[in-house]
Amino acid sequence: MGNSVYSFFHYWFYPNPGLAGYNKPSIIALIVICAVLIIGSFALSYWRSHLENAVTKKLSKTWSSVMFWFGIVGIIMVISRVHQIQFFAMRFLWVLWVLGLAVYGFLQMRIFRSRHYEVIKQERVIDPRDRYLPGKKKR
Repeated sequence: MGNSVYSFFHYWFYPNPGLAGYNKPSIIALIVICAVLIIGSFALSYWRSHLENAVTKKLSKTWSSVMFWFGIVGIIMVISRVHQIQFFAMRFLWVLWVLGLAVYGFLQMRIFRSRHYEVIKQERVIDPRDRYLPGKKKR
């Protein structure tokens, strides 16, 4: 029991988890994911600048900056892992990174679904007979 707990914590919290190179498929996948986040942040910023719905524009205000910073932090952690920079190469930091991204995405989805609405333009019909109809009674 004690050895398995030790090996569990050693695996996730060891400050220098071992050799990793830029040619490993997992490292390449992480770099691609982080690059997609960074490029996606610029695309999202461009999309947001062309929005006409004020509510959507307000609710999506932080999306591009959060995507950009998650991408930058991910790239820094990948580089730290490949160059064996202690404590920044821990596997547990990746767990926190994924958990933070998932929590932010979940909260933004909930906020967007609860606060998003679309303003529907209403046409008012002006009837000339309204002047002659009786108004509300005053109490």
